[in-house]
Amino acid sequence: MSRYFTQDHEWIDVDGQVGTVGITDYAQGQLGDIVFVEVPDEGRQLAKGDDAAVVESVKAASDVYAPVGGTVLEGNPALADQPDLVNTDPEGEGWFFKVTLADDGELEGLMDEDAYKAFVAKL
Repeated sequence: MSRYFTQDHEWIDVDGQVGTVGITDYAQGQLGDIVFVEVPDEGRQLAKGDDAAVVESVKAASDVYAPVGGTVLEGNPALADQPDLVNTDPEGEGWFFKVTLADDGELEGLMDEDAYKAFVAKL
């Protein structure tokens, strides 16, 4: 499994043709206490960069963008009752949705973990 990051602070774990998407620990820290998460419906077609989900915190509401294009396999059902999973485990149980990758080549424009850490260090 490989993990990639976007400059919008999403991460994607890729296992074969399936990617699991969430927001980074940095992003959840900037948002503060998460109070609501809207995940995409199963079967929704996403293009890279599409608005895929919405996260609302005590500070703001933000869109979560699709790091790659593909078809949504499922949204994380646990977030409906426990949106704070995004705060407590943003890069684990707080994942947002799973997607089948339409084009592996779209991963090439994303950052690996070291590149993302360097990116965040400059913010």
